Amino acid sequence: MLATGAVAAPTLAALHEVVPHSGLHHALAGHGDGTAHAAMEHGQAGHGAMSAPGIAMHNSFAGSVDNEANGFDPSELVRDFDLGSTSRLPDGRTLREWTIIAQDREIEVAPGITYPAWTYNGRVPGPTLRARQGERLRIRFVNGSDHPHTVHFHGIHPDFMDGMPGIGEGRGGGQIKTGDAFVYEFDAEPFGVHLYHCHAMPLAAHIAKGLYGAFIVDPAESREPADELVMVMNGFDTDFDGENDIYAVNSIPFHYVEHPIKVKRGELVRIYLVNLLEYDPINSFHIHANFFDYYPTGTRLEPTEYTDTIVQGQAQRGVLELRFPYAGHFMFHAHKTEFAELGWLGFFEVEE
Repeated sequence: MLATGAVAAPTLAALHEVVPHSGLHHALAGHGDGTAHAAMEHGQAGHGAMSAPGIAMHNSFAGSVDNEANGFDPSELVRDFDLGSTSRLPDGRTLREWTIIAQDREIEVAPGITYPAWTYNGRVPGPTLRARQGERLRIRFVNGSDHPHTVHFHGIHPDFMDGMPGIGEGRGGGQIKTGDAFVYEFDAEPFGVHLYHCHAMPLAAHIAKGLYGAFIVDPAESREPADELVMVMNGFDTDFDGENDIYAVNSIPFHYVEHPIKVKRGELVRIYLVNLLEYDPINSFHIHANFFDYYPTGTRLEPTEYTDTIVQGQAQRGVLELRFPYAGHFMFHAHKTEFAELGWLGFFEVEE
């Protein structure tokens, strides 16, 4: 287990030296019902005073998101791997099973800003499913949403298990209507870091609304033990104009600024990084004052490069491995300045 003791955080002035202040796409405006939504004027910065404790985020984000009301906390999601339940098949292989439920629910995506999300198991991103190469996987999908949905897994499987509308309806698959259910079943192949998402049309809307998650298949020969993290890069179009207003890792902007990810100096850290950002063609990851080995898609056990920045298109993903030689606070963020200023920014807190 990692230590959880608090360490003094950088000040607002220090953070603004490294993150230029240019404001949100849309200033935050209060409404009579007590909620806040993005105003329509592009490029206007909010000027609310910062009230959140810890590392100041951005003066357009006053306060904190209610993670308890959301039902998920990015500080927990970053190390939350859902192993499902297991049993033994007649041939001796492991059968691993999960239940995924599509639900419509409002979540708070920034202080005072609610968003009508479509979720898997009530959270965005959905649970990080984890299995081992060669296992038989069985995922029972229940559509509790007001809209038809599917679950499309990146991997290798028969066509009617692909979660593709128009394929498999005659066998119960394809598009799953409200109140219906379907069981996806296939082998865990290939090993690597993958993803799943809804494939109902309009596809962009179903992904942007939150129906996605990471899916990890460990190789038959285990990787070296490490402190493992999952980071799903995403964002939200809060005024539904086809442009994102908020960017994040694991949904909540600046969460890992306010609550840095604690790791140990010298310990191997492994990041499963998945880009599920909609409406923008690329995303990226940059680590300050360090380099990492990069394994694209995680399907090989040898890294392809040693770098401090990688770029991913939507659905691209990879495994990052690094060690921190020094204690202290080390920033990570999208190396697209706009994304960083609108929430896709955080810190590692490296402890002795």
